[in-house]
Amino acid sequence: MPLDAHISEIIRTARTIAVVGASPKSYRPSNGVARYLMEQGYEVIPINPKHDMILGVRAHPDLVAAREVEGPIDIVDIFRATQHVLPHVQEAIEITTKLIWMQVGVVNKEASLLAEAAGIPVMMDRCLRVAHADVKRQRRP
Repeated sequence: MPLDAHISEIIRTARTIAVVGASPKSYRPSNGVARYLMEQGYEVIPINPKHDMILGVRAHPDLVAAREVEGPIDIVDIFRATQHVLPHVQEAIEITTKLIWMQVGVVNKEASLLAEAAGIPVMMDRCLRVAHADVKRQRRP
């Protein structure tokens, strides 16, 4: 299913993406997606309170701490189990991100409604890496 124009534009113009639940383990999907996003030129901010560095980048315990140090965060990409999503979405609203993305298998309607009520679009149960590749393909002549 193609992304709507607004979501595609956010992905195209974003500079900074926080990956919530980022892992230092190369076999984890969060690590692969973060690495891909870095290779595409995004500034990736790992969010994981258990690690200081992930993929050679300073990790932060939460989104609020990350924003205080790193500045504005355009997209929040969540790799957490559905039952752990709501606090991250509340933080994403607090830092006024432009887009909240819940990865494949992550669906939280309550969190989605809360974000949308705050004016922040939400994508659920989709891979940002795949979506980025689709957006990139659309730009080719």
